[in-house]
Amino acid sequence: MATIATTKPSEYEKGGNPPPMELDLALDQEEPAVYYNKADYILTNSGNKVSRKSVLCGSTNISLAGKCVVKPGVILRGDLHLLRVGKYCIIGDGSVLRPSTKQYKGNFGFFPMTIGDYVTIGARTICSAAQIGACVDIGEDCIIAKRCIIKDNSMILSGTVLAPDTVVPPHTVFGGNPGRYLGDLPESMTKTQQQNATNQYKKFLPLATGQVVPE
Repeated sequence: MATIATTKPSEYEKGGNPPPMELDLALDQEEPAVYYNKADYILTNSGNKVSRKSVLCGSTNISLAGKCVVKPGVILRGDLHLLRVGKYCIIGDGSVLRPSTKQYKGNFGFFPMTIGDYVTIGARTICSAAQIGACVDIGEDCIIAKRCIIKDNSMILSGTVLAPDTVVPPHTVFGGNPGRYLGDLPESMTKTQQQNATNQYKKFLPLATGQVVPE
């Protein structure tokens, strides 16, 4: 009589959470690699990849914590005030980061912009936020007006226009024009966005000599 080999089902198969390594591997396979010409980017000692076609005004006031990507056409206005960007941040083509303005007792000035770790900013977005927390995903073609505060683990959908002084709470989604609350995000947003930003950095690769960009 033939026997059938059986295996004990894993906790994942029973409906539990997958092991961490399996989850990382699954998330790592979501996006294909993007290739760039080495001559078009500057690679810093801390792993930042900065396009030679970007504009860094007041570079002494701009701090990139490491493993960031600054794509072509990006303008960073460090000449206005300090601009601090965390690690694993991806700034999309043609985006502008400009510190906020404020008026106090009749005097007009600028104040610093801080951006946390694992933040992705889509192409052609104009941002004058006072603060962007960690693990934030901002879509393409957004306008983030002056003095906005975007808290950790939140998402701004493409095409959103946030009015001045808007505060985006943690684990929420904002969208529309004017930008408004659309819903909540799960606790897993932290892990998901960390993996998203890390993958975009890891899969932004230089072309090898003689290599042709895959279609």
